[in-house]
Order: sequence, then structure tokens, then C-alpha cells
Amino acid sequence: MMETIESLLHNYYYFIAVVLFVIGFHTMLTHSNLIKKVIAMNIMDTSVFLLFVTIGYVQGGRPPIMDAVTPPAGVDYINPLPSALILTGIIVAISVTAYALSLIVKIYKFYGTIDADEIAEIRGREE
Repeated sequence: MMETIESLLHNYYYFIAVVLFVIGFHTMLTHSNLIKKVIAMNIMDTSVFLLFVTIGYVQGGRPPIMDAVTPPAGVDYINPLPSALILTGIIVAISVTAYALSLIVKIYKFYGTIDADEIAEIRGREE
């Protein structure tokens, strides 16, 4: 039991990433406001970014920049691949957010509301 608590305290960033994802997922499922859903999606994106960056981090590691032809012995390097992937993920998340917000503006102009339940009710009456 004590080892579990110590392991959790040592890797608290994984726990924070999971908590953020659960908060975003819960908000996506329970709120019908489309703006809140977009914010929840961004919270979920951020939690995944945090998880990937922490996976690539090495305690006491150095950036993978080599000065010499042969690296010094016994040096740990931080993995740059997760950080590079996250940069791409951030760009995709920003693009999806901008597109979703532009769609919400169009939906508001057409239906007069951004509440998903009200939009479903309006569409049900139209059919």
C-alpha cells in the first residue's frame, strides 16, 4: 500500500493527466452547450499532450544535442520524439478548435441557440 502511494507521488504528472482527461470527458458528456464541449475537448487534448511529454522526460536528462562525435558515457538524454509529435498535435488541436468555433457561429446564426438539446428539439419539430 505504501509503495503504491509513493509511486503515485513520484509520478504525479500521470495522475494529473488522467484527472484532466476525466474532467474533459465528463464535461463533454454532461453539458449541452457547444462552447463548453469545445473547451472540454481542449482540456482532453491538453491532458494527452501532458501525458506524452512526461513519457519522453528523463529525470536528470540532458537535451539530445551532441557537441562531440561520440557522446559522453553515462549520460541520459531526453527523448525528443514525444515533444516533436506534440507540436504537431497542438497545431491540429488549434485547427480543430477554430473550425469547431466557426461551425458553432454558423449553427447559432441558423438556429438561434448553441444548446445541443434545443437544436435537437428544433430539428425534431422540423421533421
